[in-house]
Amino acid sequence: MFVVKPVDFAVDRERIAFIGLLDMYARDPMGGGQGLADNVKSRLSGDLANWPGGVHLLAWHDDEAVGLLNAFMGYSTFKAQPLLNVHDIAVLPDWRGKGAGQALLTELQSIAVARGCCKLTLEVLSGNTRARHAYEAFGFEDYALDPTFGAACFMQKCL
Repeated sequence: MFVVKPVDFAVDRERIAFIGLLDMYARDPMGGGQGLADNVKSRLSGDLANWPGGVHLLAWHDDEAVGLLNAFMGYSTFKAQPLLNVHDIAVLPDWRGKGAGQALLTELQSIAVARGCCKLTLEVLSGNTRARHAYEAFGFEDYALDPTFGAACFMQKCL
């Protein structure tokens, strides 16, 4: 039902679809509720096309881009192997719950296996129960080294 392929940022149609989907996600309350700034929209495609280790996917249904996934290579020091971290995953509202997100994750998993990764990681807002359920259905689980110390928390410090 969905065709998932890497974004070719040199193709106008794919670049425009990618920026549109990411802007839609940014405008959503789960993405912060504010669209992408114009300077971000103008720079992002070129930056991502040249960023080492990035994976940028679009899910297509017929001729419509209905979802995107951005992931970046990382490294597990405990496994001494690479990993892929999902940074963004977004699906158009009318297509949520229809398999686009699972198709994106399936393709990412194939890429991760081909790259010798030991795991996929992601962060999700605790109140985003729909996304949490989708990730759990795919096999993601809370990260804990020792359950007596609880699950890991994602934190940030803006610079």
